[in-house]
Amino acid sequence: MLVVSVLAVALSGCASEERSPAEQAVTRFYAAVHDRDGSRACSLLTPEAADGLSVGGQSCAKTVLELDLPGGQVREAAVWGDEAQVRLTRDTVFLHRFPRGWLVRGAGCRPRGDLPYRCEVRS
Repeated sequence: MLVVSVLAVALSGCASEERSPAEQAVTRFYAAVHDRDGSRACSLLTPEAADGLSVGGQSCAKTVLELDLPGGQVREAAVWGDEAQVRLTRDTVFLHRFPRGWLVRGAGCRPRGDLPYRCEVRS
């Protein structure tokens, strides 16, 4: 099983204008999941993450709604160039910045001590 690796770095100098779009992308993703709109949720995933949910003849749109994605309120965000981590009250989400904006590459992620996060959605 693939896991998303994370470098735990505290960034105090990230500008809020960098964080805001990543946080907004996470909010849009979880709004789509909450609204049971799997197609919209999958459009907010990286191509690799969406492909990873299209398995066994089942579409990404169906699979994403069957996952344990706890979500929650945004607690903090960190941005490193084209990579971001948004921590929610019950989840951690990883994103990558593309020309069209931030897309989710890992969601439903849970820390495992010194090991990489284990994510329900991963690229």
